[in-house]
Amino acid sequence: MLLATALVAASVGCTRTSPPVPAQAAADPAARTEAPPPADHPDVHRFRIGALDAAVLRDGDIRFPNDGSVLGLGRPRAEVDALLAAAGEPTDTVHLSVQALLVRSGERVLLFDTGAGDADFAEAGRLPQSLRAAGVEPAQVTDILVSHAHSDHVGGLLDADGATAFANARIRMSAPEWQALQADAGRAALAAAIAPQVDAFAPGAEVLPGVTAVVVEGHTPGHSAYEIADGAARLLYIGDSAHHHVVSVQRPRWTIQFDGDAPVAERSRETLLASAADSGVLVQSPHFPFPGLGRIARRDGGFAWAPQR
Repeated sequence: MLLATALVAASVGCTRTSPPVPAQAAADPAARTEAPPPADHPDVHRFRIGALDAAVLRDGDIRFPNDGSVLGLGRPRAEVDALLAAAGEPTDTVHLSVQALLVRSGERVLLFDTGAGDADFAEAGRLPQSLRAAGVEPAQVTDILVSHAHSDHVGGLLDADGATAFANARIRMSAPEWQALQADAGRAALAAAIAPQVDAFAPGAEVLPGVTAVVVEGHTPGHSAYEIADGAARLLYIGDSAHHHVVSVQRPRWTIQFDGDAPVAERSRETLLASAADSGVLVQSPHFPFPGLGRIARRDGGFAWAPQR
């Protein structure tokens, strides 16, 4: 796929100022989608990827103090505060949304990640209601594409009784991510419950027709973004490539506590942002303000998030 190829070729030293994307790139049909129909539920944002019906589903929220322990590790607090304040964001508390992406492709019903479920660090667990509001029952989901196995992305895989919540779905994640989950003794119950449904793929593989995994290293052992294509239309679901729509985008080399290998994750994040900015691809981020749809723009020698209005 175009974006996956571009990411492999992109240099990690991309802090130099590059010319802005030409205006015609924004008008390229490969970099836009049709206008969404009117929303029918506050936790469901419908849109299209070419001819594919899609919806962002709200699961909940994560909030934590802006005390230097999560975002901008090692940076002066005043520097982090100034960046947030300049974007009109509060400086006392950091807010991350928790979302999943639903895509209907022919007879397949695809769900990208499953939210946080009943995790105690989040105010979440609304995905089942959001899914039904979008007109889909859990039993109708055919494929779950997992970006990575952190609890705010796989917390909805099991129901309150510890049984699989999506009985008819294949659960697809990269082989390194599945191996790491199986090796985590503290998550043995999750691994055992979903094992019969798991289909592990090679990093960077075309997972399904029109869906290609994009390797974004450093966050977890097998973290994947996904490029979803229909004809010339493209959408990039970024998983945890970037967590915060201001800090992660404008300062991709700042360390975040959630990344397993911070230096690698910071290089990967910068490379992904550069590729997305230069291609003009539509981006969906599960942690950016709902519905997390927009584009990455080059600005002042760096990057900025441009939400789709």
